[in-house]
Amino acid sequence: MIIVLKPDATEKQIRHIQERIKKLGLKTMVSKGIERTIIGVIGEEDILRVQPLEAIEGVEKVMPVLKPYKLASREFKRESSIIDISGVRIGGEEVVVMAGPCAVESLDQLKRIAKLVKKSGAKILRGGAFKPRTSPYSFQGLGEEGLKYLKEVSKETGLPVVTEVMDPRKVKLVDEYADAFQIGARNMQNFDLLKEVGKTKKPVILKRGMSATIKELLMSAEYILSGGNFNVILCERGIRTFEEATRNTLDLSAIPVIKKLSHLPVIVDPSHATGKWEFVSSMAAAAVACGCDGLLIEVHYKPEEALSDGIQSLKPDKFDELMSTLRKVSRAIGRNI
Repeated sequence: MIIVLKPDATEKQIRHIQERIKKLGLKTMVSKGIERTIIGVIGEEDILRVQPLEAIEGVEKVMPVLKPYKLASREFKRESSIIDISGVRIGGEEVVVMAGPCAVESLDQLKRIAKLVKKSGAKILRGGAFKPRTSPYSFQGLGEEGLKYLKEVSKETGLPVVTEVMDPRKVKLVDEYADAFQIGARNMQNFDLLKEVGKTKKPVILKRGMSATIKELLMSAEYILSGGNFNVILCERGIRTFEEATRNTLDLSAIPVIKKLSHLPVIVDPSHATGKWEFVSSMAAAAVACGCDGLLIEVHYKPEEALSDGIQSLKPDKFDELMSTLRKVSRAIGRNI
């Protein structure tokens, strides 16, 4: 249920409405838009239907939300959300590129790649300290040591850091070092993890599951939003289909579809989507043309020696060429990088 307030509704009136709804055993979420403030109510809507809410001062109208993902829907918030990751805004006019190695391997490796991607125009450093791998024998990441490297390199380069969190018990630890959480495809429906990051105010990049529908992605985002954390960015990273030429099938149609259904920003990970470096640049350009708000790109100066996903990592010179291409594409659609 959405309570639409009058343009001149006061803070006192808003608090009164929230207190009234809280007494009914329901939860409220306030969204202040450009023109109007609305209050989203989470809980059993039948309780509200018998309440004369429109008689309360400051209330203009009360509307049901038809979508099951209440807080993530355009019904709840018409304006597109802009999420701030330590000064870098995702969801506005700028298409933000986040780049770095798949896995943090050493301080020197991370520092070198960070400086290279920043020089080419990346605004955020990505790197995994905890690595979910298909095989238990593959490199699993450096853990807290990798987080410390990320923090150190972030301070030196000025690049905010995004890294994956896999375990609800590790949320507080990752929160100490990272500027944004990443929830990987395998954890999209790890509801305990979603609830835990929902208790924080830190931005969360939520990746679409390998076989997840758009609706399921938005319902997972709802878990985070319902916990009080509205700093959610959705990520299309390819879905599993019958095709074997690429690791996954990049669903570019998800970008306009999600933007129609939800106010949350949408970014794309062409590295994991294709699984092969030679396809990353074309898919990244296509994603920008389709209206994505950002990109996650894997970069490594020696992909053949990478401990994780070297086959899909761009070398620094190829990344630099890609950034040049992306600037042209973004200008063509009235945006910038």
